Amino acid sequence: MSSCLGLYIEKNLIKYAKVTKDHDFIKVDSFDVKFYDKIDEAISQIIEETYSYKIPICVNISDEMYNYFQVFSLLNKNDIPKAIQTEFESLCDEKEYDLNALETRNVIIANLQDREKLRVIHVSANKSEINNKLHILEGNKVGGIVPVPMSLPNLIDAKSKENVMIVNIEEKTTLTTIVDNNVYNVEILEEGSKQILDSINLKENSYSKAYNICKNTTIYTASSKELQIDVDTSDYLDDIMPTLYNILSKVKASIENSVSDIEKVYITGTGAVINNIDLYFSEYLGNIKCEILRPYFIGSGLKNINIKDYIQVNSAVSLALNYLGVGISGMNFRKIGFSEKLSELMNMQIGGAKKLKPNKKSNNKKSIKIGENFDLTGEFDYVEKALTRIGISLLAIIIIFIILSSILTMQMKAKQANVDEVIQDTNIQISKIAKDNEKINSKITSYQELIDNLNKTNEQLALKYSLKDAIPNLLHQIMYQIPKDVQVISIENTNSRHIKIVAQSEKYEQLGYFKAQIKNEGFLLNVTSDQGIKNGDIVKITIEGELP
Repeated sequence: MSSCLGLYIEKNLIKYAKVTKDHDFIKVDSFDVKFYDKIDEAISQIIEETYSYKIPICVNISDEMYNYFQVFSLLNKNDIPKAIQTEFESLCDEKEYDLNALETRNVIIANLQDREKLRVIHVSANKSEINNKLHILEGNKVGGIVPVPMSLPNLIDAKSKENVMIVNIEEKTTLTTIVDNNVYNVEILEEGSKQILDSINLKENSYSKAYNICKNTTIYTASSKELQIDVDTSDYLDDIMPTLYNILSKVKASIENSVSDIEKVYITGTGAVINNIDLYFSEYLGNIKCEILRPYFIGSGLKNINIKDYIQVNSAVSLALNYLGVGISGMNFRKIGFSEKLSELMNMQIGGAKKLKPNKKSNNKKSIKIGENFDLTGEFDYVEKALTRIGISLLAIIIIFIILSSILTMQMKAKQANVDEVIQDTNIQISKIAKDNEKINSKITSYQELIDNLNKTNEQLALKYSLKDAIPNLLHQIMYQIPKDVQVISIENTNSRHIKIVAQSEKYEQLGYFKAQIKNEGFLLNVTSDQGIKNGDIVKITIEGELP
């Protein structure tokens, strides 16, 4: 049997409920609403009144944000968190949120609009708000910090197949849509009980009195007229009805935009204490059934308890149930370390251990003693109880250590096998790449040789075509520039563009003039000549140069 104290805290009031759970049996031991000026004093009073000194406390998170992402359902299980984080980082960049200042949790469900994707309900809260809750509960055992819209479904029977919406009219109003037994959407409205209580408080100067006025106010509906109920017109309906009308309008719009038909609306929170609020919702929403949210485990025959007093603390009850393992897991914004989990498990083992009874048959036998204080017969004294508890604790620690070691070893072996498989596959792929690389390099070498040969052939062809008319043109040019007394003996294309001209004359100056003409007119480039050879009266010289 385990217990938890649920605290729903908002400005000026705290709703609390101490809940005990033993397997499927759930019992609310104590509950109430307390108004406060100093929150630390109010919490201390609640803990004292409920005798909750050593049991864990589960409190609501405030000002959380709800965002919705979609990820492909075929993604690897390890890749889904990375995809969600990427989506959230993109949102923070777009909205200019400080990513490091936010703590996040999420729930992944089927996407009714796109079967190939999963729907992610992403909840984020400011770390400073979490630390503030831890601060005001300092010195107490804080078990959980949980968003109320995600814990309220704990109050509905899981066997129900209806698509429902929970309208929680607290400080702010939250709309929790449940489709196919899964929370599918959460919407936060700025309108809520705070506006109603603030408005009445201006007249009465007391939040406690304003709260009681809401409990004693009756909404006059068409149904009440037909039943001829004698309802006094309240002086405070003007403070209540505008806010309720705005809430109801947004509830109707949310129902119309829901992906599935909503069959029932549950009303809870401070607003649920107003008489006939369910009838008021029913008249406005038409065929949709509306009723006050009554925890499924509460029997109809409650003795000495007004059901209205019970349901006003639904938020606190749902928080306590969430910590006790009912409903959506993974919504606790307080990180619980391994040592704390181990301590809780030990306490459960010790609390569940049966008290040893004396053996009546051994009354006539001598007591067997270990030392002088540990008597195995009769009732256990303080020392014996302490030693028994220590023994059970050590046994629990050993068992847990063995189980965790086995689990870690199995996981490590599985991970190692996966790593080896990945390494082997990677090596195979690397060898294939190396072979492909060799083939590519071989092809590159062959292609380069072909390219070089082709370039050489092109160069030869280009030279051939360029020299095709070069010598006839040279002869044509020389014909008009050759001096009268100079005779050209031969013109030879010795190599590529190299030209050798042999000329003779009786006069040196005529041969020099001829060389100068060839050079100056640009018939040849880099023109040179030898000194000439004189044979009798005839001088023969060789002129060389490059075709332009």
